[in-house]
Amino acid sequence: MAAPTIFSPNRRAAVRQRMVRAQALPGAPRYLLDDMVEDVLERLSFLRHVPRNALVIGDYGRALARELSSNGSAIREAAPEHGLDEEQPLTFAGFDFIASLGTLDTVNDLPGALVHLRNALAPGGLLIASLVGAGSLPVLRGAMLAADGERPAPRLHPMIDVRAGAQLVQRAGFADPVADGRSLKVRFASLDRLVADLRAQGLVNVLARPGPPLTREAAATARRLFGSQTEETFEIVTLTGWKR
Repeated sequence: MAAPTIFSPNRRAAVRQRMVRAQALPGAPRYLLDDMVEDVLERLSFLRHVPRNALVIGDYGRALARELSSNGSAIREAAPEHGLDEEQPLTFAGFDFIASLGTLDTVNDLPGALVHLRNALAPGGLLIASLVGAGSLPVLRGAMLAADGERPAPRLHPMIDVRAGAQLVQRAGFADPVADGRSLKVRFASLDRLVADLRAQGLVNVLARPGPPLTREAAATARRLFGSQTEETFEIVTLTGWKR
């Protein structure tokens, strides 16, 4: 049975291609990716897992790839903006480590994508996948819902939580599956600043049916409700599992 089409692959690729161009500009925001990279490195150190042959997905800043390479790992890099289709079997395999950074939250068939990643691992290989999860952007969600009034439109993605993540990793056949979450707090001067940051990090709407744009009046309401110097929250879910 085919997975429902929640996200548009074409919109997803276009958003990430624009993200790459935005990231080439001075001062581009990268705090979500930086947080994920730091977390992956801490987990590898804790697990004492030193990759020899690693696949790194979604590392548009290349910080993780550089760090692993400096420690002697052979690195293969891939990303949706460069043609990677995570919902199809990977054409390369045999990795003792795969890191997926911020891309799995917008695939239509997440269980299938996890199976493909497991199949790309060598026996004894480790997957660490980080993604923006449920509970993220509560202030933005509230402002958008209120601005839309009686006819709310789909403006933010559905997201998985830690419990669902743990079930998915187990369902995909990983050994010792673990899912956990953490919060990243960021303060924004305005709603427009938040939206600019989301665009620069490839986190805008890629729903297959995104709904109509906000009217000028609704946008003004959303800006007022969001306020200024507002602290927003990103919930990051990390999925970990081994291939036996």
